[in-house]
Amino acid sequence: MSEGLGPEGPAQSRRAFVTLVTNADFALGAKALLRSLRLSGTQADLVVLHTGGVTEANLAPLRARGARLVATDLLPTSAAFDAAHAREALHGAAPFTKGEKPAFHTPLDNFAKLRLWQLDYERVVFLDADTLVLRNIDALFDYPEFCAAPNVYESLADFHRMNSGVFTARPSRATYDAMLSRLDAPGAFWRRTDQTFLQEFFPDWHGLPVTFNTLQYVWFNLPELWRWDQIKVLHFQYEKPWQDHAKADRLRPLIDLWRAHAGEGPVPDLASLPNPS
Repeated sequence: MSEGLGPEGPAQSRRAFVTLVTNADFALGAKALLRSLRLSGTQADLVVLHTGGVTEANLAPLRARGARLVATDLLPTSAAFDAAHAREALHGAAPFTKGEKPAFHTPLDNFAKLRLWQLDYERVVFLDADTLVLRNIDALFDYPEFCAAPNVYESLADFHRMNSGVFTARPSRATYDAMLSRLDAPGAFWRRTDQTFLQEFFPDWHGLPVTFNTLQYVWFNLPELWRWDQIKVLHFQYEKPWQDHAKADRLRPLIDLWRAHAGEGPVPDLASLPNPS
């Protein structure tokens, strides 16, 4: 295992689903994600990269759900880079106007997901901790590097941008080193942190169907795209389903689905769920 990573135990497979947990809130999200992955029938390893902001009490439920926990340092970026990408500086220079980023969102931490290129796997599918897998997506392991879905949640004009909440990767030290050398160049500013960086690093990224990363705002902005029988991954971008927030009533069926996965009881049949009104 590479410098900066501390795994619990050896890999059990050559393929892994990987998520990143940087605080107690994202540990809540990862707990539901891990259960959804196992319910999908996958036999791949489930890996949680976790930084120093996560306590053992937060990690224990993830281990109990079958995750291989890998402690990770934040990237060795410069003081100037860190200052430019701190929450206040980043959101001041590139404010979010479509939704609310929660208080626990720390933009600089997002770059730690690049550590997955150091992992001891041949093929990886990354999933943000605020996603749910609704049907088996093992086929993504056979997709090339780098695949991601477009960042569609408001209009079809969004198709030109990718969303880094779900993507395919092939761990490689050479790739990791190349990323670090480009990431922290003098004056570097990545407007949407890892998302902007990855789109530039992989300019010929392969577009996945939006069903592999369906953003929750599609529910009320683009209801004609919502098909429960096709959605593979649901992504709670902006506000999180474990929060109280202003859009909770509008997103209630999605939040209830997340809560079912976060618990220990049955999860609803997707065919029984309501469609957007």
